Amino acid sequence: MADTQDKIVDVRTEEPRRRHELIFENYLALTPGEGFVLVNDHDPKPLYYQFEAEHTGQFTWDYLEEGPLTWRVRIGRTESAA
Repeated sequence: MADTQDKIVDVRTEEPRRRHELIFENYLALTPGEGFVLVNDHDPKPLYYQFEAEHTGQFTWDYLEEGPLTWRVRIGRTESAA
């Protein structure tokens, strides 16, 4: 569930090649237990697979809105990511 303090990271206006970089910059800036809400114009499922490959067990992924025009996902950093 999104925390009212969660930062919003809206990548819809970013160049596609910059999106994952921006998202991971925000993820790595989180302290364990924090999260942000990703806003995207498509299902970010490939991003989920990248997180799973690079940060297994260290992130949470909760869909808040699933299209058709806007997807919102809360991405969090788990306590084990410390």
